[in-house]
Amino acid sequence: MFRTLKQPGAWVITLAAAGILMVTMGARQSLGLFVSPLDSSTGLGVVAISLAMAVGQFAWGAIQPLAGAVADRYGPGRVLFGGLLLLALGSAMTPFMDSTSGLIVSLGLFSAIGSGAGSFSVLIGASSQRLPLAARAAASGVINAGGSFGQFVFAPLLQALIQLFGWMAAMWSLAAITLAATPLVRVLAKPLAPPPPQAVADVGLWHSVQAAVGDRSYQLLNLGFFSCGFHIAFLVTHLPGEVALCGLPSAVASWALAIIGLANVFGSLYAGSCVARYRSKYVLFWMYASRALMIVFYLLAPKTDLTFYVFAAGLGFTWLATVPPTAAIVGKLFGVRYLGTLFGMTLLAHQIGGFFGAYLGGLALTRFGDYGWMWYADIALAAAAALVNLPIREAALPHAAG
Repeated sequence: MFRTLKQPGAWVITLAAAGILMVTMGARQSLGLFVSPLDSSTGLGVVAISLAMAVGQFAWGAIQPLAGAVADRYGPGRVLFGGLLLLALGSAMTPFMDSTSGLIVSLGLFSAIGSGAGSFSVLIGASSQRLPLAARAAASGVINAGGSFGQFVFAPLLQALIQLFGWMAAMWSLAAITLAATPLVRVLAKPLAPPPPQAVADVGLWHSVQAAVGDRSYQLLNLGFFSCGFHIAFLVTHLPGEVALCGLPSAVASWALAIIGLANVFGSLYAGSCVARYRSKYVLFWMYASRALMIVFYLLAPKTDLTFYVFAAGLGFTWLATVPPTAAIVGKLFGVRYLGTLFGMTLLAHQIGGFFGAYLGGLALTRFGDYGWMWYADIALAAAAALVNLPIREAALPHAAG
């Protein structure tokens, strides 16, 4: 798999993108650890905080096609730099917010838009445009693994900072770490090499968007990714609450989130290798189907520390590993010239699901006292996502050139 990254500069581009994603996704995927401290400090209630984070889920997705379009048109450098600055600003502002509207601005808009501008659509689009076809699948797996490694590092780190210095200091530390990642942007800001003479003619951004929106395979891919967003947002926001309902210490939640991140490092690398060997729609089918089975296992198992860790490892293997095969299908269908924009639109569908996963989880807890109905909905959506990927039109390997 990694032999394809031996071309000059391929590893530098890939690791720079992975490093940026490590910070933006590590910060974003660990926000659930702040729900309880925010509730205790502000007295706003879980529903209000869930609403702010749900807005963040949607805003993170909404910025993806816009950031991808700007990066496709003008280059990724300014988009990534601005995104990191906005993420740092949102994190630094949050301790000063004591109202629902304030949290919506800092966490729901500033932090979410900043992390979204420095996330998958821009990073995978920029790296794919700068790498040869043979290296793209491996690079997407490594970049995706960077985001997962960020969750593995950030979850226990932020939990330790919260316990030692309080949640406000943890937020300010997060802002400082984000700023420290800005030098990596220079690697991806380098201009593209001139396209080869045999490259396919550029049909334009708007024509590409129209073609994608009207394509049945693209529509089915987005439906499956909606389910993925629902699932992930529900867990990153409410897994700490589920752990507390089971009478277990908060450290179990932070380590479960870390295990999810670590398992997905291996899952992302494996997904990248599978994309190079199998049709991506079949890879997605098995990933979504395995999630439904893992949730059934969790509901039937005794609620112990070990159960949460096994559950986290099983889910973590596919957690963000859906990104390489999903991006690969978009690239196969429409090429990589506007991959940042078109994959950004797919991520928007993902985050519409994320909005419902985060917000409905808070409503379920308030109304029913637990997350039972959310788990059942999660099983149904995961099974549906597995099935809708099968009819996707995907050419047999080897892949067509972008």
